[in-house]
Parts: sequence; structure tokens; C-alpha cells
Amino acid sequence: MAEIAVQEKQIGRQKKKPIRVDMTPMVDLGFLLITFFMFTTNFTKPNVMDLGLPAKGPTTGIVMDQKNQITFILGKDNRIFYHQSNEKDLNVNNLKETDFSGVKVSQIISEAYSKAPKKEIFTVIVKPTDEANYKNFVDILDNIAIAKKERYGVTDIKPWETKVYENMTK
Repeated sequence: MAEIAVQEKQIGRQKKKPIRVDMTPMVDLGFLLITFFMFTTNFTKPNVMDLGLPAKGPTTGIVMDQKNQITFILGKDNRIFYHQSNEKDLNVNNLKETDFSGVKVSQIISEAYSKAPKKEIFTVIVKPTDEANYKNFVDILDNIAIAKKERYGVTDIKPWETKVYENMTK
């Protein structure tokens, strides 16, 4: 039994009895409260983003036409560049820039989709640079979901795209 004993003090002629406080009920109450809050607390669940990964199997060998895809390059300072060009055609004139405050990325995706010759294989490609931040990556994936496009990929930026991108950011 847990108790606190106070020493006896003598004041004048009267002798005071020692005060004894039994701490057992207090300890029991503490454990009951801890148990109660542990069972009634909602633990935070981690927020996760569902990524649709391709099924394993043989590749079909589909050659992508540049009009059946749109490529987004995520740069520094919340800058986003996009194009529908191949290695030979990409230059500073057809690498366009946007951000999340102006024209909506989902609208750009929808416009590119409407002009695609084979809509069933239209793909959105996201290429983050080393200077891009994670928030922009999540925002671009959210915009792809808003545009309701299920075919998308994330890959490294190609050297020929890096050259044009660096010319744009100078």
C-alpha cells in the first residue's frame, strides 16, 4: 500500500496525530485514465497516394507518337514546363511554361488529350528535375487525377530536355 506519512509535530500542549494519505486509489485512478484514453484515442492514419502500376508481362512494343503524349518537366521555384515534342523538334519555342496559379494543368492535359490521334494510348509523362520539390510532384499527380487520365508515367529527364530546360531557366 502506498502512503505518505508526515512527521508528528508538537504545538503547545496538544499533540497532533500524524497525517496519513493513502495513495493507492490515486494510482488506480491514474491507470484507469491512461487505459481509457489509450482505448478511445483515434490514431492518425498515414495519408497515402494510390499509384496505378502497370501489370507485369511482356511489353506490347507500342511506339508512342509525340501527339499521343504530353510531358511535364517540374523545375525549381514552382515552375512547370510542358511539351509534345521529340528530341529533334524540342526547342525553347515549343517548351511552354505554366504554374499552378495560372492555366490549370488539368486543362492542359485535357486539351492535349482532345488533340491526340489515338486517345486509348494517350499518356502523361512527368519528369521532375533535381531542383523540383515534392509538393509540385504531388500537385501534378493530383491534376492528372482531376483530368481523369489513368495512363501516366514518372521518369528521369532526358539530356536533350535538360539542355532546353536550362536554356529556359537562365
